[in-house]
Amino acid sequence: MDDQVSRLVDKAWGKFQQLEPGQRLLIAVAGIPGSGKTTLSQIVTAALNARHSALHPDAPSPAAFVSMDGFHLTRAQLSAMPDPERAHARRGAEFTFDGAAFLALVQAVRTPSDPPSVVYAPSFDHAVKDPVADDIAIQTYHQIVVFEGNYVCLDKEPWKSAAALMDERWFVEVDFGTARRRLVRRHVKAGIARDEEEAGRRADGNDLVNGGEIVGCRVEVDEVVVSREDGAWDHE
Repeated sequence: MDDQVSRLVDKAWGKFQQLEPGQRLLIAVAGIPGSGKTTLSQIVTAALNARHSALHPDAPSPAAFVSMDGFHLTRAQLSAMPDPERAHARRGAEFTFDGAAFLALVQAVRTPSDPPSVVYAPSFDHAVKDPVADDIAIQTYHQIVVFEGNYVCLDKEPWKSAAALMDERWFVEVDFGTARRRLVRRHVKAGIARDEEEAGRRADGNDLVNGGEIVGCRVEVDEVVVSREDGAWDHE
């Protein structure tokens, strides 16, 4: 774990220690496609849980991780749009997500219920290429929730309202050339593209177009994390 990640873990841990009973620490981790935001979110979540487990080995893990991927519109919803061909080609753009549902989830996690109850979030099944409803359980003992995604810090409604409910907003910064190389590898490996040429066209025509909006239309953030080209950030 590099120094900047260790510092973020320490910061989150310190805020966690200050929580009152029933309170939660909400962290948003944003960045362009290929930035490494998923990798960072998972590292921080695991590190917080490991630290807690070392101190309280019999207690449940306090940190949960929720990806924005579960809020993709379904393929059927994209097909029902006025321009379905464009909708499918631009899947991953802001308008191909259910931002209202994401805001509703953040509101449910932010506002304690009486009595406390489990909150469910969707996941994304890459095999069927569609979300899976209520697949992630945010338990009552989850006092830290790390939200990750392209638009979790976007200065546009309803994402802006969701970002305002976060205690910490982190942005993973990466140059577009590095992100493109990662995206090409990822698209070929996942079978999204047949070869690097096709993967490059997808990255240029969709992912990095979205990246321009993500960088240019960002709310104020608490931390900017530099994604390093050292292999550790290449797993997103």
